[in-house]
Amino acid sequence: MEKIKCECGHENPYGTKLCEACGKPLEDEEKSSTLLDMRYDGVARRSQTYNKTIVDKIWNFFSSVKVGVWLIILTLVASSIGTIFPQELYIPNTVDPAEYYREEYGIFGQLYYTLGFHNLYGSWWYMLLVASLGVSIIVASIDRGVPLYRVLKNQRVTRNENFLKRQRLFGQTKTENIDETMEKARSLLKRRKYKIREENGHILAEKGRFSRWGPYVNHTGLIIFLFGAMLRFFPGMYVDDLVWVREGEIEAIPGTGGEYYLENEQFIVDIYDKENTDEVFLDALERTEGPVIKNFQTNAVLYKRVDGGTIGEEPELEKVKTHEIRVNQPLTFDNFSLYQLNYKLNELNKMTFTLDHRETGESVGEIEIDLFQPEEEYDLGNGYRVVIDSYFPNFTFNEEGEPTTISSIPDNPAFIFRMYSPEHPEEGEYSFVGIQRNEDIFKENDYQMSFAGIETKHVTGLTVRKDLTLPFIILGGVIFMIGLIQGSYWSHRRIWLQRIHGEIWAAGYTNKQWESLKRDFQALEEAGIQMPEDRLEEKEKQKEKE
Repeated sequence: MEKIKCECGHENPYGTKLCEACGKPLEDEEKSSTLLDMRYDGVARRSQTYNKTIVDKIWNFFSSVKVGVWLIILTLVASSIGTIFPQELYIPNTVDPAEYYREEYGIFGQLYYTLGFHNLYGSWWYMLLVASLGVSIIVASIDRGVPLYRVLKNQRVTRNENFLKRQRLFGQTKTENIDETMEKARSLLKRRKYKIREENGHILAEKGRFSRWGPYVNHTGLIIFLFGAMLRFFPGMYVDDLVWVREGEIEAIPGTGGEYYLENEQFIVDIYDKENTDEVFLDALERTEGPVIKNFQTNAVLYKRVDGGTIGEEPELEKVKTHEIRVNQPLTFDNFSLYQLNYKLNELNKMTFTLDHRETGESVGEIEIDLFQPEEEYDLGNGYRVVIDSYFPNFTFNEEGEPTTISSIPDNPAFIFRMYSPEHPEEGEYSFVGIQRNEDIFKENDYQMSFAGIETKHVTGLTVRKDLTLPFIILGGVIFMIGLIQGSYWSHRRIWLQRIHGEIWAAGYTNKQWESLKRDFQALEEAGIQMPEDRLEEKEKQKEKE
């Protein structure tokens, strides 16, 4: 589009409302009595100038303040909905999410799961919403900030008469010695920390320009903050997981890609002893039913894998360090932290059964079953063997009345055994054995499986944390606060003093805090410059009289 040439000779981009050089209004000349819109110093903004191509339409859409506000509202509403019920990450990993939400929260929980809010913060549409908000902030900042920077940087001291007369604060002073009055005014403004520029005997006094960039600094901080939040969904940047490790066992640490392992050497739980407790805590302990935990900790050993490893082979591990993990005393390594979160005492680990003859009661042999890695078959010799036909770690009946398991954790283990003996070498005999259960299946058996013993272990629950996005989030928050303070506590003030028709014309503008600007003008009365009229206040008073 063609540029607009002002009478001062300056060529302005199409859409400019005030000449970038002299400030002359380029539109609405008939409205000479109305105040100028100085919000962006009349600059030509791309969003208000071009609207032809698809790029223009996309740019105009994202530069709209209304669109930005709606994106913020939608993001806040979606984020709030995500906190109504726990996210899938924080529910037990041993249960089916669909069943969990339905059983725990009813129809609303089922709807919550169906609509995908159970995994909200990692969903594609939520990420798209956050990305759209970031794009809106960037586009709106460029659309307004770049032209404003250009016009403020290139503004001249000498301003068009119409520009001065249509400012909110405007006044005319007649004086016998203009040079002396202007010199005194310059000195007074300099004492009030104004930056002075002079041209052809005119003065432009300016201070606090940096405050105009507060919102843009604010936007920069918010963009960095959103970028840090989105980085959490990139592999390796953020880990928030849970690992359960049984005493004497070694488990791979989630999020490390199989590089680090943790051994639970011993799990310790200390309970307050009411008889040997200070009187300060005794009253509180007596009001509490049951034992009160004083401390629970994991004596852990951290290992690092030293070989590339092959699937199915035991990894070769190298001891890195030992640490006593307590609440708020994590084990830290390679940007990871392991926090003591939970525990389970006396979890079922192994069960022992004997194969007995029902009539004589004679025991043929004994088998020991690892409840976490049971073998398929146990050979007792002499033609006797036991096969695990079905294993239910956490036994229950489903809606059809068939046996099933709630989870893979052996809280209520049950087995269907197939027992082979010299009397039944081919078809075997079936037996259903669970806690306080021992039933024949299909017929009366000659043999039965009898419970002989149990082994338990303590289990520690550790939270695995890694957050490489935190520096971005903190940096974004700090920059955001700097921009907020910068734009809130300072104002951009400008005072124009010009020699026109043997008088001193004084005009002033500020983006906020008009009373402060008025006090600066009051200080100029010492130099002989009359206090300018507040044209906005005068108009409001006239309206009240009418």
